[in-house]
Amino acid sequence: MSYSPQPQERHRSEGLATHGARALGAVALIGVVTAVMWVLEIADYVVGGRLDAFGIQPHDVNDLPDIFTAPFMHGGFGHLIGNTVPFVILGFLAAARGIAKFLAAGLVIIVVGGLGVWFTSSANTLGSSILIFGFFGYLLGRGLFERHLLDLAIAAAVVLLYGGLIFGVLPSDPGISWQGHLFGMIGGVLASWLLRRRRQPEPAAEGY
Repeated sequence: MSYSPQPQERHRSEGLATHGARALGAVALIGVVTAVMWVLEIADYVVGGRLDAFGIQPHDVNDLPDIFTAPFMHGGFGHLIGNTVPFVILGFLAAARGIAKFLAAGLVIIVVGGLGVWFTSSANTLGSSILIFGFFGYLLGRGLFERHLLDLAIAAAVVLLYGGLIFGVLPSDPGISWQGHLFGMIGGVLASWLLRRRRQPEPAAEGY
């Protein structure tokens, strides 16, 4: 006896397969980026910290391209170790709903966060905190703007896990770039708004 799945069952199965593929893609992408950051820090150690020059040097026009390299560089292994776990967790949650949107969001975060640091900071700045705070803002904004049950659940989980990050946008330790935190988060919220799903307007009712 043969069995033909009902359309609803087929749709559910395809949906699970899509989510599974996205999750695997997110794991692979975040794993590769994390590995790259570790390789860069090892290379930086070997060359005596010379790669730190690829951080953001505020107000230097010639240094503007470094806004794209700074989020992947770190000021030592302690800095990198402290950033690795939140980067992996928040990055995975941000990427699991779609790699294309994640890459677009990452670009917005890097540009907004990097320019914010370039304009307002006074010291060479580097580290994935721009991305971490950006992912935090992106996940919260996605829950707010998408209003999808899963996005709301992810936003709530992020608040429970990393709600304390919000205090990182305030000036505190002079050795920590609160500007990178603040503008990274702003970039994440902006990205969630720019990349939100546009809802189709309801068709107007016809009168008789």
